[in-house]
Amino acid sequence: MLDEKLSMFENRLKKVYKTLQQRAAQQKISCYRLYDRDLPEFPLIIDLYEDDVQITEYRSNHRLSDEEYDAWLTRSVEVIMKVLSKIPDQVHLKERKRKEGRADQYQKADDRKEFMEVNEGGLTFYVNLNDYLDTGLFIDHRITRNMVRKEAEGKRVLNLFCYTGAFSVYAAAGAAKEVISVDLSNTYLAWAERNMELNGFLGDEYYFERADVLQYLPTIAAASFDLIILDPPTFSNSKAMKEVFDIQQMHVELINDCLSKLTPGGVLYFSTNARKFNLDIDSIKGSVTDITTATTPFDFKGKLLRWCYRIELS
Repeated sequence: MLDEKLSMFENRLKKVYKTLQQRAAQQKISCYRLYDRDLPEFPLIIDLYEDDVQITEYRSNHRLSDEEYDAWLTRSVEVIMKVLSKIPDQVHLKERKRKEGRADQYQKADDRKEFMEVNEGGLTFYVNLNDYLDTGLFIDHRITRNMVRKEAEGKRVLNLFCYTGAFSVYAAAGAAKEVISVDLSNTYLAWAERNMELNGFLGDEYYFERADVLQYLPTIAAASFDLIILDPPTFSNSKAMKEVFDIQQMHVELINDCLSKLTPGGVLYFSTNARKFNLDIDSIKGSVTDITTATTPFDFKGKLLRWCYRIELS
C-alpha cells in the first residue's frame, strides 16, 4: 500500500515540477513553492530556495505507529530527493506545530545559524532554512514587494512588523527617499539591516526601530509617510507586547491609525494570513482595493490563504 501511495506522490511531483520549473525559469525566479499538501496522504509543503529545498511536515491524524510514520517520512523525502535531484545536504526538513500556550509569529526550531543568499527580483536576501519555521523571505509576496518598489521613488516609506526587511529592501531599490523598518524583535531587525547592507543600501535614510507597533504608531506625527506596509501577525501573545494582538479584532483601528500617518494621496499596503479574516470595509477611512488575486504568484494559485489590500487615503 505504501509503495502505491509513494508512486502516486512521485508522479504528482514530477508533473508539477516540470510545469513550475519552466514558469520559474521564464520569470527568472529561483525561490518558489512546488507542492502544498496536494495529496491528503502527503501533508507536506515543498519550497525551493535556489539549489536547496525546504520540506515542511504537517502532523496529521495519520493513524500510523511511530515506526510506520518514520518509514513513511523517510521514503517521502527520498522520493523528493529523487525527483528534484538533490543530495541530503540540500534538504531541510521541518515540523510545523505551535508551542503549547504560545502563539508567537515566529518560533525557533534549531540553532545552526546557517544563512544562505538567495536572489529575487534582482535583489539578494539572507535566508535560514534550519533555525526558524519561516525562512526569512515570504516568497508568496514577491509580486506585492515589486508593487512597492514601483511606487517608492522619492517617498518616505514605513515598514511595520517588518520581519527581515524584504519590503524595505524593495522600497530602497525603488529609490525611496527614506525607509523606516519597525519590529519588536532585535533578531529580525538585525537581519533586516543585514539584508539592506547586502544590497548596498547604507546611510541615514535607512532606519531601524525596535518597537511594539501598537505603541509606536501614536508617536508618529500625522501625514508623515507617503507609503506604509502593514503585514502583521494573525495573533500574538508575546510577553514583549503590552497587549494580546488579534488582527481580526484590531484591524480597523490599526489600519485607520496607519492611514492617519499618510500624506495626501498616500498608500497603505495591508496583508494578513488570518484564514477567516473579514475586512470591515465600511469602517476603513480610505479607498480599499482587494489585490489578493493580483498579488498571488503562479506557484501559489489555489494554495495561498492570505489577504492583501491596497488602501489609498481618501
